[in-house]
Amino acid sequence: MSTTRTATATSVALACPPVHKRALGMALGLVAGICVFLLTVFHIGIHATGQGLNVGLLSQYFYGYEVSWTGAVVGFGWACVTGFVLGWFLAFVRNLVVTTAAFALMSQEEMAHTRRFLDHI
Repeated sequence: MSTTRTATATSVALACPPVHKRALGMALGLVAGICVFLLTVFHIGIHATGQGLNVGLLSQYFYGYEVSWTGAVVGFGWACVTGFVLGWFLAFVRNLVVTTAAFALMSQEEMAHTRRFLDHI
């Protein structure tokens, strides 16, 4: 491998390190779970006054969810799972796109470097 290609590969690796899929999934899952939990608890608190959003529609997406303390825990669990899957997939796609772009960049550079190779023979 040439030194130019090594330098390019090192530069790209330092500029765009891969995102850890499990870490992004856990972070997004916990944030989504906490948001659904707090939204449900907040809705339980203001439901007595008859105001607020119709949070019960989350039961269409999360099996077993209802606007109650038990539903808040169930919603937390489902939102954690959904957020984890979404975060893992986002990190996977981002890593794939960056790797593909880096490979294309290095291939173009190598082709430009060896383009006149046959002229010297």
